[in-house]
Amino acid sequence: MTSSNKRSGRPWWPRVKRIGTWVFFGLVAWLIVEQARGIDWDDVLGAFSKLPATTLALAATLVAASFVLYSTFDLLGRRMTGHPLGAGTVMGVTFVSYAFNLNLGSLVGGVAFRYRLYSRLGLDNPTITRVLGFSMLTNWFGYLVVAGAAFCFWPLELPANWKIDNGGLRVLGAVLLVLAAGYLALCALVSDKTWHIRGHAFQPPPLRMALLQMLMSCTNWCLMGGVVWLLLQRTVPYPEVVAVLLVGAVAGVITHVPAGLGVLEAVFVALLLHRLPQGQILAALIGYRVLYYLLPLAIATVSYLVMEVRARRLAASHA
Repeated sequence: MTSSNKRSGRPWWPRVKRIGTWVFFGLVAWLIVEQARGIDWDDVLGAFSKLPATTLALAATLVAASFVLYSTFDLLGRRMTGHPLGAGTVMGVTFVSYAFNLNLGSLVGGVAFRYRLYSRLGLDNPTITRVLGFSMLTNWFGYLVVAGAAFCFWPLELPANWKIDNGGLRVLGAVLLVLAAGYLALCALVSDKTWHIRGHAFQPPPLRMALLQMLMSCTNWCLMGGVVWLLLQRTVPYPEVVAVLLVGAVAGVITHVPAGLGVLEAVFVALLLHRLPQGQILAALIGYRVLYYLLPLAIATVSYLVMEVRARRLAASHA
């Protein structure tokens, strides 16, 4: 084969990978449908209709607090990079990205929307990458701390067929806490050094900034757990609800299912079915998805369209 043919020919691996991806999502969809057939939806809707209005209002308040708090994550990145965008603009971009991230996955929401919106606002790619990376680091740093504490001190009653028991969960929690402590130590000792990882520069923040990351992210994860706890009508201890939510969150990331659709529900049913009827669990999760996923997505969609219109007008004015 000549060099020109090599250039014109398409490699086979990307095609196989693309087909494999669609097959995977097809299998996931089939599993979700199969699980849905075994659910008594009348029971679910009946349990959902019994949720008190005050409970829904309190849960919505926690949702709003969580989104406002998460929208400040990129302000930490602004402080680290020193870019000139205003706080309101940064929070708007973060809110839109987070809402799309929850529903469509991190590559579409967390990454693509940030790059598009920030680039239209005048930030260069290296700056956007640092802001994005620092925001993701903040989010998962808090996950390490909250999950570590929950698994270590409030271990779940795991099903007998799981490959890990309560003792293993405690060990996992301790490992997560050690990793979080290691990050804090890194920030305390070598925050003035820069590492280059795959072409990207990484400089640990000062310890004070790292502690702020931990406080903000831990609070956000606890707010998310509080939403589900309220919708379960406080029938399960709060630490256990948070722990189950954290298991479901990482399961959704591992499976790459957008919005963790079906994954989060399967985790909650598997871990709480011995405590609550399946209908009550699923009713709470339906409420959670409506309040934490769908309503913010609707608001973010309108906000994104407004941002696009403003960006086009600004570009036209400078043309």
